Amino acid sequence: MPVSIPKIDLKSKSISDDQKEKLRQLFPEVFTENEIDWDRLRLTLGADIGDEKKERFGLTWRGKAECFRIIQESSVGTLKPVKGESVSWDTTENLFIEGDNLETLKLLQKAYYGKVKMIYIDPPYNTGKEFIYPDKYSESLETYLLYTGQVDAVGRKFSTNTETSGRYHSNWLDMMYPRLFLARNLLRDDGVIFISIDDHEVHNLREMMNEIFGEENFVANIVWQKKQSPQNDAIYISDMHDHIVVYAKHAKSNRDDPSGWMRQFIPRGDEQERRYSNPDNDPRGDWISVDYTSNKTADERPNLYYPIINPNTGEEVWPSRQCVWRFEKATHEKNLQENRIWWGSDGKGFPRSKRFRSEVSEGMVPSTWWKREFAGDNQEARREFRALFGTMEDPFDTPKPVRLMKKIIEISIPNNSDHFVLDFFAGSCSTAQSVIEMAQERTQNLKFIMVQLPEPLPKEISLENNTILKNIADVGKERIRRVINKIKSEQKESAKQKTISKTTPPHQDLGFRVFKLSKSNFKVWNGEIPADGKVEKKLEDFIENLHTGGTDEDILYELLLKSGFPLTTPVTEKKLAKKTVYAVDNDALLICLEHDLTKDLIVKIAELKPARVVCLDTGFKGNDQLRTNALEIMKSHGVSDFRTV
Repeated sequence: MPVSIPKIDLKSKSISDDQKEKLRQLFPEVFTENEIDWDRLRLTLGADIGDEKKERFGLTWRGKAECFRIIQESSVGTLKPVKGESVSWDTTENLFIEGDNLETLKLLQKAYYGKVKMIYIDPPYNTGKEFIYPDKYSESLETYLLYTGQVDAVGRKFSTNTETSGRYHSNWLDMMYPRLFLARNLLRDDGVIFISIDDHEVHNLREMMNEIFGEENFVANIVWQKKQSPQNDAIYISDMHDHIVVYAKHAKSNRDDPSGWMRQFIPRGDEQERRYSNPDNDPRGDWISVDYTSNKTADERPNLYYPIINPNTGEEVWPSRQCVWRFEKATHEKNLQENRIWWGSDGKGFPRSKRFRSEVSEGMVPSTWWKREFAGDNQEARREFRALFGTMEDPFDTPKPVRLMKKIIEISIPNNSDHFVLDFFAGSCSTAQSVIEMAQERTQNLKFIMVQLPEPLPKEISLENNTILKNIADVGKERIRRVINKIKSEQKESAKQKTISKTTPPHQDLGFRVFKLSKSNFKVWNGEIPADGKVEKKLEDFIENLHTGGTDEDILYELLLKSGFPLTTPVTEKKLAKKTVYAVDNDALLICLEHDLTKDLIVKIAELKPARVVCLDTGFKGNDQLRTNALEIMKSHGVSDFRTV
């Protein structure tokens, strides 16, 4: 009997297996023959087995059960490299993925699980105008391939979601729930997600996020002023804001908790700095006065309710019983001795505390109210887009300004850090522009992963550089290229004039790799029996398991991704026994795509002592002796993970 070499799993990460493993680590006693004993789990958690039919609080809708089936259904697609549309392919760690984001999020699970620091998304608001949705979302990859013309058939369309459909909110929840569930897996334990939304679905989004992320991980609902002026043609009241809902992967239980996400300070602007002055010529420098009382009552904190003496007038001053002093007597006396109390310009006012600029942090604690002066607005976003594209208008009704995205990055990610930012509703890619510019301004190696469906534009657009934009994904890619070219042009001009200015740090990433969602390069049988019952014919089709048309590079990156390596992992080409082998991440993985394997080649591969080796099964050409020898050669050289595909 021929030796069987383990096969590489061509499906995306199994979410259900991953969840089961987490449960096994917490409650090993509830597993029997690798299956969960649900009654035992309920008992372990202290529940009455008869309680499962009782009514409970929570979000439910018709189709929710199908969402979980979709989550657990692995993807058999792949992401094909497109070097011709990329910039600085060999050195960049930025990614632009053109494709359906549900399938893409599934494909990213193995390689990017727990690696993303911050997610920002601006999903469809479900207004009935912009909602792109497959009629039968349970066949997402098939639907996507039909939609993009990658298979020659009349496929299901992507369409808007209207109230006349009868499942207006349900359809939106069906679309969002699996994507947010999968996105949470990609976040680091100290990661955070920001979601833009308006009043149409903010209530449902909050309930959905409470269920997926846990309501204890809710951080804030930021209200962003998106418009400068009200709309006089509004039917009722002109909407002036959007919501930005914020959840941490794991929120801190308190300020001193070392785990979980921690917000960063917002840098102080000129407006905040102007508040500081030094009217009494204090040698410690500029200061501002702040309230000397607290929000505690005399009944709550009797030790903070006492009289103090104004040293200028000798007058006895009491606080209100509803707002007692901020400091105990001993601390107050110390403040008095150190001249930390301001009695007004005439020395007779109510006491206030002096807060010195030199003693406060360089930043401010962010609030939930973001005015347009602070974070920009839709009009500013349109101006930014036109600055890159000339007269071409941003294809979105409510574009997000770069300044808004930069504020989110400032809050989310510490300076001088190396992190991924993910946006899987990338649109015109203002997020990518923000990451590139922030990386330059803060001298940090921020990296982005953009995912965008190639939703057709109302009409094709021809640009001055002979580029034709056919869809939203094209717009996003072109925007990133123009941002990169703008920065490079500014650097050249600065170097030409020999001016002293901030230049791009040596590690600045001015590039991105483009990948496109497609069917697997390999034939993956889903186990279904053909309608004609001819299983033999089906099996014969799978003897040669490679689809025609795929290049070695296509196959290489599929195996890279499905082996758990990021799509920007360094890959070098080696010549062994006059054949080609691809070395991934300094020989951590060797991939051989040769269709004619030899014993000499296998020995040469094994001698490099890689941690893992993957070869094409067709390379053995039915030679069972060579297959057996290959397995023994790998074992003898300590290669414990040898697989075929």
